[in-house]
This record gives sequence, C-alpha cells and structure tokens, in this order.
Amino acid sequence: MMTKPTAQDWQALADKETRGRNLTRQMPEGFAIKPLYTEADAADPGLPGFAPFTRGVKATMYAGRPWTIRQYAGFSTAEESNAFYRRNLAAGQKGLSVAFDLATHRGYDSDHPRVVGDVGKAGVAIDTVEDMQILFDQIPLDEMSVSMTMNGAVIPILAFYIVAGEEQGVSADQLSGTIQNDILKEFMVRNTYIYPPAPSMRIVSDIIAYTSAHMPKFNSISISGYHMHEAGATAVQELAFTIADGKEYVTRAMEAGLDIDAFAGRLSFFFGIGMNFFMEIAKLRAARTLWYRVMDGLGAQAERSKMLRTHCQTSGVSLQEQDPYNNVIRTTVEAMAATLGGTQSLHTNALDEAIALPTDFSARIARNTQLVLQEETGITDVVDPLGGSYYIEALTAKLVEEAEALIREVDGLGGMTDAVASGMPKQRIEEAAAAKQTRVDRGEDVIVGVNKYRLATEDALDTLDIDNHKVRKGQIARLEKNRANRDEALCQAALAALTQGDEAGGNLLALAVDAARARATLGEISDAMEAVFGRYDTVPTPVKGVYKSAYEFDRRWAQVVDGVNAVERRLGRKPKIMVAKMGQDGHDRGANVIASAFADMGFEVVSGPLFQTPQETVEMALEQDVDAIGASSLAAGHKTLIPELIGLLKDAGRADIKVVAGGVIPPQDYEFLRDAGVQGIYGPGSNVVECGADMLRLLGHNMPPAGEELESENP
Repeated sequence: MMTKPTAQDWQALADKETRGRNLTRQMPEGFAIKPLYTEADAADPGLPGFAPFTRGVKATMYAGRPWTIRQYAGFSTAEESNAFYRRNLAAGQKGLSVAFDLATHRGYDSDHPRVVGDVGKAGVAIDTVEDMQILFDQIPLDEMSVSMTMNGAVIPILAFYIVAGEEQGVSADQLSGTIQNDILKEFMVRNTYIYPPAPSMRIVSDIIAYTSAHMPKFNSISISGYHMHEAGATAVQELAFTIADGKEYVTRAMEAGLDIDAFAGRLSFFFGIGMNFFMEIAKLRAARTLWYRVMDGLGAQAERSKMLRTHCQTSGVSLQEQDPYNNVIRTTVEAMAATLGGTQSLHTNALDEAIALPTDFSARIARNTQLVLQEETGITDVVDPLGGSYYIEALTAKLVEEAEALIREVDGLGGMTDAVASGMPKQRIEEAAAAKQTRVDRGEDVIVGVNKYRLATEDALDTLDIDNHKVRKGQIARLEKNRANRDEALCQAALAALTQGDEAGGNLLALAVDAARARATLGEISDAMEAVFGRYDTVPTPVKGVYKSAYEFDRRWAQVVDGVNAVERRLGRKPKIMVAKMGQDGHDRGANVIASAFADMGFEVVSGPLFQTPQETVEMALEQDVDAIGASSLAAGHKTLIPELIGLLKDAGRADIKVVAGGVIPPQDYEFLRDAGVQGIYGPGSNVVECGADMLRLLGHNMPPAGEELESENP
C-alpha cells in the first residue's frame, strides 16, 4: 500500500526542484503567502446561508438566482443617459447604477462659475426634478432597481428621485434600489464631500431614518470600500476601514434612537475587485464574516441584520492606457473573482475607461462579459464552488484576523469618525498607494503592456468625447425655465424651512422632498444646508519617504536626485513644482503619488487645495513663485481648465512657468493640449521616476535619457 505523502515530503521535493529557493511571497497586506496549503491550514467555513455567512448570505446563492448585472453609467445630459440606459436594458442589463457629474456631486447647479469644466463630463448633470424625470423616462421605477452613487449632494438627489417617482405614479414605498450615502470614505479618499464631518454624519442618520419609515424596499446606504481600493488601499485596509465605517453608521443611527433591526437589513456594501484573484475572492468571504461579528456584537437579533450584501465593481485603477485591449482580460479575471467570492450584483468596467468615458462598443463588451460568465461558464451551477479550498479558507481566515486587528486600532481612536479626523486611514492608504507605484515603476509588480511586453507603437482607440460647453448651455437654459415657471414664494418658503430644520433638528430628507416638490434646484437645496453647516475644504498632505527608501540603491533614481541638486545649485534654491487639482474632481491618488515622489527626489512641492479654479491655481503659483505646475486630471476637464490656466499665466506675464498634465487624458487630446502650451503629458502607466527626469529637462537640466544601465539593473 502506498504511503500518503506528508507536507514534509513535499518540502523536500520542492527544495530539490528549486535548489532550496524560498517560494514564499510577501503580500502588500503585510503577511506572507506560502507556496502550498494543506488541510491543516484550513478551518471549516460552515454552510452557505448560515452564520457567519462566509460562504454566502443565501443557501442557494447563484444556483437559485444569479447576481444582478448592474452597469454604472451616466454622462452628458439626462436625455443621452436615458437613451443609453434603455439600450443596455434591452440588451440584458438588469439594474441601473447612475453616475452623476462632479458639479452635481459637489452640490452646484450647472450655472455655477466653479463648475465650468465639469458639467456633464464624468457623469450626468442633474439640477432639477425635471432632469431626474427625463433620466428615468420610460423606465418604470416600481419595477427597476436603481443604484445611485451619491454622497455629497445625497439629500437633493434622493429627494428628486422620490418626487420623480411620485410624479410617475410610484410611491416611495414602491421604490427599490440603493443610495451610496457613505460620507466617511469621502473624507478618506474620494473627496466629493460638501459639509464638515459632523453635519455630514447627521445627514446619513436622517436618510436611514426616513427610508426606514417610508421606503422599505430601498437600501439607505452602500458602505463603500471600492474607492479605498481605487485610492491604493490593500485588501486588509479596504476590509477594515469599510467594516469600521459600517459599524460607525450603525452606532450613530442607534444613538439617534433607531432600533438596529429596523434598519440594518437594508444596509449594503460596495467593494472594488482587483487583479490578485484569490485575494479578492477571500476578501468578500472575509467581509461577510467580519460584518456578522460586528453586528452580533452591536446587539442585532435578526439574522438579516447580520448579513453583508454587496455590490462589486471591477477595478478602474487596474485598467491601463497602454495596449488597452488587455483591459478586457483584466476585467474578466476581476469579474470572475467577484462572482466566485459571492457578490450580489456587479459592474464590469469597459476597456477604454483608463482613457475616457466608455463608448457603446466598449460598454457592450463589458456587459457581455457578465452575460458570458452567467450563461456559458457553469459558475452559477454550484454554491460557493471554491469553499473548502485549503488556500481560500486559510486566506479568508488570515484576512479576517488582520482586518480585526486594524478595526481594533480604529476603535482605540474612538471609532471611524475620530479616526478619519486624525488622518490615520487616509495616511495608511496613501502609503500603500505610493508603495504600489514604486513596485510598478521598478517592474516588481508586472503590468503587461506597461512595464513589460510593451508595444513599440500604440494603435489609436475611438473614445467618447462630451461637448462640455453644449451640455452646460442646455442645462443653464433648463434651470432658467425651472425658475421662471415655479411658484417662487412657495419654493423660498420650503428652502427656508430646510435651513430652519438644519438648526432645529428636523429630518433633512423630508424637508428636502418638500423643497423638491416646490421645484427648488439641487444647488439651492445644498446652499440652504450650507448656510448652517458651512462647506468643508482640505489641503492634501502627501506622505514622505516611501519612494526614497524603495529606490535607495537605484541608479536612475540617483541620476534624478543628482539632477535636482544641480538645478538647486544653479537656481540657489530647490526647483519648485505645484501639484494642482482644478475643477470638482476629488480623486487625488495620482496627485498625491506625484507629490510624494517628487518631494523624495528633492523638489520643493506645493500641493494645491482640492477644487481650485484656474484663477485660484495661478494666484497660488505666483504667490509661491513656482517653476512648474503639474495639473492632475481624471474627470475630462483638461480641455477646458488647463488651457484657461495657461492663458491666465500668460496674462500675468508668467508664461515661463512650465505647465504639464497628468491623469486620464485620451491620446487624441494630446495635440490639442500641446497646441495650448502644455509641455509634458503623462497618462496612466507613466513611470514616476522618468516623470521627474522629464521635469528636470523642462527646467533646463541636461538630463541623460534612461539608458542601458536602467535596463540591466531591472531586467
């Protein structure tokens, strides 16, 4: 009879095959992954549908009902977005997820002077109830589940949705879907907040209270780890901070007098799914375990209150501008991880979203990715098909352990609101993002087509371009019509009641619904609350030292540092660069990574506050006497905001200040920007060290190109 081999037998064979090489890998999450897992590593995860729900919140999962295909989309006008929705629904999409433009997110009407470059660009512009009605024209709101990614202007948007439903003949208790309403993560990573943390948390509680009383089919909050993932968080950070956010929201609602089991069953989650396939599967399983433990500890009695239900989206940050058809493969891998991890609904990103908004062509491929997974792969035949895998179970347990340790650290700071105020979560995520970028730049993390197997030339890709000026002109005309046709006295009375309710403690959503019925605009409802709460602003504080330590012995890094020192000797001071975020785009991962790296190279870096206008950027640049401005763009405002910036510099007699641009910029816009005076353009996948070398050349230093020594050092 053959003797069963042991783990020690395997180790001896592995050592022989590899000549003793250590195959253990250190993960960014802070723990090691072994090359082999056995029965001794894996605990029993239980059964699907039973506590702690590691294997799924439903006993039958996809064998009973597949996940919901829910594509996130919105652009330009309500009419164009509505047409796009109806085409997608006819082609097999099952739910709507609305993307709003940044002016809407930040509580500004389209005619506000601060949002000239933002209207209609990265989502749909919604200023009025009429806009919301057009958005859902011929889409029955009593039948269609609608998810709305909104946090800052959450009160007017949800009020418009409720009133649009009423006027479609659908009462609030018939509306189904989800509002994101997760403001804590905005203060950590995404930055589309409006009010300070304290009143923002009150808004969250008021929405939970209103929906619990009037909208039993509607999820009052979607607690989002996705934006942490996109900002660079590790799986452990995304898990811990997301679960801690949820714990904080539940605690605040209970403190406001709500019974935990009256609302907790309508809470949902939202996670990003990246390219570490098994890590992402385990992350969703760990999230369900963690949430069960947290809710059980808070005293929830109903099993439904302890079930973590989640939407997932494939990673935007894993998409690349270079060799973009590889993005189809990346999205497919990530979608498989989400489904094998047990998501309830899924959005799959389009191949061109590292460059621009998706076209109908790319959106069809993204949607069909899910249809193929549901209809052709057999994934839906078996409940939790990877349950019991030694590796998956061990990895799930490790993520639970590490995330619980970080949650205890958050609790030690007084909970997530206090932790966010301390800056700890944001700093940890930014450190992880900078470390990730250094690994990519050094080729330690391979990205096919970017830092390995790169094409000699890139083929042009058709992308969607939004005529921002045309959209804004149309929105302004609609706003003027709205104000001309409404009962002004009734509207102003409703807005005054909202402001009074801010001070007196009335339910803000209920008061906003009254204002929406009176045809108050989004900006007016936001202003009525801002009059009491104020508007919150912050200045980025990038982390330091991550690049310097990672590149300590790198020859190319040393060349750049020497170049910075040479420019400093020539100028009699350090070369000074301003990193600017203009417009209402709050995604600052790229800007912070650049600021961190350039500071470590020896540049003096001035980080501009978020949401500047071009005029404010110029004023700050002149006051700080900078040598160059790096404009970070993610939301397609580059064709409006950057040329205006350059024009204002010329008007001020400072055309000598170099302007470069980085971020999500379609290659077909490069010539437009160069003609406008942009002297360097750095899209996704740009090597940060080479960006530093290029900046030195712009400042007149004879910087050698990356040569043989770089290639031989990093084979």
